[in-house]
Amino acid sequence: MNQDALTTLLRAVRDGSLSLDEALAQLRHFPCEDVGVALIDHHRELRQGAPEVIFGEGKSREQLATIVARMVERGGNILATRLDPDKGADLVTAHPAGSYDPVARTFTLLQRPPQALAGTVLVVCAGTSDLPVAREAVVTARVLGCTVEELVDVGVAGIHRLLARSDKLREAAVIIVVAGMEGALPSVVGGLVAVPVIAVPTSVGYGAAFNGLAPLLGMLNSCAAGVTVVNIDNGFGAAAAAARILRARGTA
Repeated sequence: MNQDALTTLLRAVRDGSLSLDEALAQLRHFPCEDVGVALIDHHRELRQGAPEVIFGEGKSREQLATIVARMVERGGNILATRLDPDKGADLVTAHPAGSYDPVARTFTLLQRPPQALAGTVLVVCAGTSDLPVAREAVVTARVLGCTVEELVDVGVAGIHRLLARSDKLREAAVIIVVAGMEGALPSVVGGLVAVPVIAVPTSVGYGAAFNGLAPLLGMLNSCAAGVTVVNIDNGFGAAAAAARILRARGTA
């Protein structure tokens, strides 16, 4: 339940169009609901400005079906991350209005328009191999109400590709930079702009990249002041942080 829904319910009680018993029935699972396999946090959107998101990795198809079905019944928007194609197909079959993105590995179902946030989030992806993480950030940011643009395959091995799109860097309100290997791209971007830069290390790279540890350490040691770093392959976390930044600036 978001702020608008709660406000509407309280006004209905005040105006007499909704009885106390009916209001209590709607609030029975507020702020959370035990569905056996999970304790769904229906209060999160009212508390944080964004609804609970389902982390699909490690959950069975049956668990996902139960959680998504109950969240759909409550009328909120659904985002499930880290889903393999079989789990994604199950959810689309059960909820045809939703969609599965095989690159991002996400399932989304928008039952109402998300609150639009002012400003553009630019997702900069170093290489095509980093796309799954970058696309997770893109999908998440859009579900959270952000306007999103993308720059793909603009890594430091050919820095002219990034510099040729410097207008996009200047126009963005927040920039998410996704990179593997040595993780140098966020430092480059951070040295070119004044807006918040959120760096996402990926597990892309050869042996000494240590499944993302090398780019993580490189980004944490960035000489560009103010670059923020999230966990390895955490496109979702970067997008959630970007949305919080925009939300703090005010809505559109």
